Amino acid sequence: MYSDNDIRPAAYLHVGDRAPDFEAVTTFGDMKLSNFAGKWVVLFSHPGDFTPVCTTEYLSFAALYPYFIQRNVQLIGLSVDSLHSHLAWVYDIYRNTGVEIPFPVIADRDMKVARLYGMVSPISDDASTVRSVFIIDDKQIIRTVHQYPQTTGRWIPEIIRIIDALRTADRCKAVTPANWVPGMMVVVPPPKTYAELKERVQNPKGYSCIDWYLCMKPCEAQLPCKDVE
Repeated sequence: MYSDNDIRPAAYLHVGDRAPDFEAVTTFGDMKLSNFAGKWVVLFSHPGDFTPVCTTEYLSFAALYPYFIQRNVQLIGLSVDSLHSHLAWVYDIYRNTGVEIPFPVIADRDMKVARLYGMVSPISDDASTVRSVFIIDDKQIIRTVHQYPQTTGRWIPEIIRIIDALRTADRCKAVTPANWVPGMMVVVPPPKTYAELKERVQNPKGYSCIDWYLCMKPCEAQLPCKDVE
């Protein structure tokens, strides 16, 4: 875990880095990121409570929560608002819509987590967070990083699709092509040696190939998770 004195600048957090551990106060009580080792985590920030776009995002995350649970994914929200603000906001959402927010929301008043993960600008006076999304795997490795402007709400099914793509690539030792969705074929990694290239040209494994560097195959190791409707 990083101390106050050695928090790395967010610019150094990249895909493939180990996700920095942290302790935080949330709407579900105190937590540490490392508590969720062994599960995938979607850590996402929102600019502020009681704002319209953020409210629609939280309603969408709540509606699709069963799809995350089916994939063993823990959602964790965050903003720099206070715990009391978070509690009042999630209750207001419930009071007006009947929807309960089924995941913790971090109250990052001192911005330690936001700064650690680059959710606030180091050169701006605006303390609100951007719409960041960090997908962290079960080994606590950052697999994707996304940032959205305050004007643009996130497409939550795309977050689920990315998780499915990452896990399929891991299981099938392959990569996913453009516009991939579960059930489609995956791309076989290109040859790394001349001998492998010659073998690929002969195509003894029966791949579906456009040329030696672009071959596809079915992936029978995909997780049997329900697609988002």
